[in-house]
Amino acid sequence: MNQEQLIQSIRDFCEERDWDQFHSIKDLAIGLSTESNELLQHFRFKDDKQSIEYLDTHRKMIEDECADIYYYLLRLSDLYAIDLNQALVEKMKDNQKKYPKDLVKGKNLKYNEYE
Repeated sequence: MNQEQLIQSIRDFCEERDWDQFHSIKDLAIGLSTESNELLQHFRFKDDKQSIEYLDTHRKMIEDECADIYYYLLRLSDLYAIDLNQALVEKMKDNQKKYPKDLVKGKNLKYNEYE
């Protein structure tokens, strides 16, 4: 499925259940944050090696959490007319300016820390 088909599938799913009433931008943002934190919880107190091993043995659970995050992001963008593709294109343009490769290559500093 492409992104538009996924959005339509989510739209149909929610309409069949009369869930639009529960999908304010605030509640969807909370859901997005909650699901992101559920993903983080799987890796809590694990170092990089342990995290990769955990992913290898719990891939379905991690995929489910990622899908939940994607669901909320697509739902929010659909209901509130946010073109995710265009937003990402614009954000990458901003990032190109914020993080010039000659100043940040090989560094993980925030844009206001490297000057």
